[in-house]
Amino acid sequence: MTASLAAPRVILFDWDNTLVDSWRCIWMAMNATLSAMGEPEWSLAETKLRVARSMRDSFPALFGERWEEAGDVFYTEFRRIHLEHLRPLPGIPEMLDALAECRIMLGVVSNKKGAILREEARHLGWDARFRSLVGSSDATSDKPSAAPALLALEATGIPPGEDVWLVGDAPVDIQCALNAGCTPILLRETAPDPIEFGQSLPHRHFFCCTALIRLVQGLEVPIS
Repeated sequence: MTASLAAPRVILFDWDNTLVDSWRCIWMAMNATLSAMGEPEWSLAETKLRVARSMRDSFPALFGERWEEAGDVFYTEFRRIHLEHLRPLPGIPEMLDALAECRIMLGVVSNKKGAILREEARHLGWDARFRSLVGSSDATSDKPSAAPALLALEATGIPPGEDVWLVGDAPVDIQCALNAGCTPILLRETAPDPIEFGQSLPHRHFFCCTALIRLVQGLEVPIS
């Protein structure tokens, strides 16, 4: 994680637990689903370890042929509670303002269902901040595939490259960035485990969004 960084023209963000605090809501909806399907519930810590991929990629392995039924249970419970629990992570609104002042184009690439992602962005009044809000099933495949990142970039007119950062909190985000030919950035409070990312390492790890802002402001950001 010592690679030099090109100044970003575009920054694509993960959504859940990168920009907004979603863990408690995901945990509650996941346990409602597990209970309905006759499976043991998970702790919050276990949920954080096991939830990263999109539903269409993860639920078939968890629930077999009943995965779509489980998905209906999850989304029914999630939709019931998600806006009530939705909160920006500390410092994120200020970070988005600072990046806008740098005239950096912003987008979101999430494994949350696209319609729910855009509903949450509208609820926070953030939908105008982003050139694109791409969620699960909007592209032909979900993260870690390159497809959603490439779809998000279409709205910017900027091709993938070192000057496109993809910022997230999980290995699936870093792998998506590498698959798309973009710069992978890790943003979270906890340091990466030595074996967590395998050979797919982020180019830089920021413990907080303030550190990310300071570095971007110190780079010569090209005018788009």
